[in-house]
Amino acid sequence: MKVDLFDFHLPEELIAQTPLKERDKSRLMVLDKKTGELAHDHFYNIGDYLQEGDCLVLNDTRVLPARLFGTKAETGANIEVLLLKQEEGDVWETLVKPAKRVRKGTVITFGDGRLKAICQEEMDQGGRMLEFHYEGIFYEVLESLGEMPLPPYIKERLEDRERYQTVYAREQGSAAAPTAGLHFTEELIEQLKEKGVHIAFITLHVGLGTFRPVSAEDLEEHDMHAEFYQMTEGTAALLNNVKEQGGRIVSVGTTSTRTLETIASKHDGQFVASSGWTSIFIFPGYEFKAIDGMITNFHLPKSTLIMLISALAGRENVLHAYNKAVEEKYRFFSFGDAMFIR
Repeated sequence: MKVDLFDFHLPEELIAQTPLKERDKSRLMVLDKKTGELAHDHFYNIGDYLQEGDCLVLNDTRVLPARLFGTKAETGANIEVLLLKQEEGDVWETLVKPAKRVRKGTVITFGDGRLKAICQEEMDQGGRMLEFHYEGIFYEVLESLGEMPLPPYIKERLEDRERYQTVYAREQGSAAAPTAGLHFTEELIEQLKEKGVHIAFITLHVGLGTFRPVSAEDLEEHDMHAEFYQMTEGTAALLNNVKEQGGRIVSVGTTSTRTLETIASKHDGQFVASSGWTSIFIFPGYEFKAIDGMITNFHLPKSTLIMLISALAGRENVLHAYNKAVEEKYRFFSFGDAMFIR
């Protein structure tokens, strides 16, 4: 299947640069995956499309302020570091710019010197293994020195870093937000619970590979990035019970979807407490084993994310919905509007 089949025209002005003042005031497009029928609403009415006994699955990962600006100890040259993945102890896989200035043994200092990094290994495409040295607690130092690693298509500065976190973010470790969850407020979640909608949490730490374009012409040749996931016994039991009772499992975001489908694929459609790394690549032709519906944002042309939702709702239905979203001037990407595929 060719990547170009998932292309569409997106005017640049529709890429949302800043979040709305109120999270749940974003627009909501509702797509019937069987008929392709569309409805237009606002996110605060999401409960109108959910029923008692349904279960929303939310990704509770928390974004690290993973972008650091430092200087090379020897020369004072400016170096930008992006934390990707903690390997062991205080060694992290990172991306550095400009990479040519950071060789094995290079020392980088940050801020007032409370944080220092030594390059342990050079890798391809700007990747570097850095060992960090500091006093106190690493995440507290990072909170004071780091900035949010916003996606490359967002050019505006984010005034309130909590707006790039979901209201239920708990587990530190993401390089990007699970943005479908940004529309929820604590009040909206309580309203859904009162209606009888179950709320379940899983964790998937989003990697920067989520923004990486598909460079292969054929989908089958694309190597998917791996991300860490975790499901607790309580969540697994709740989801299995919802399925047994005939409720719908609705994933919030592509990250929750990939986690649920990974686990269900390994256990004959059942949910089991587990953790590990997933590189599942979902595109049309895939048979879903876990979810019945999904809440998601509007994605990049030719991205793995639009391929995933096309697997759920059909490529023609999705492209028709996206063309309508452009026509109706919906806001796209991380700080944009939402879609409910049911």
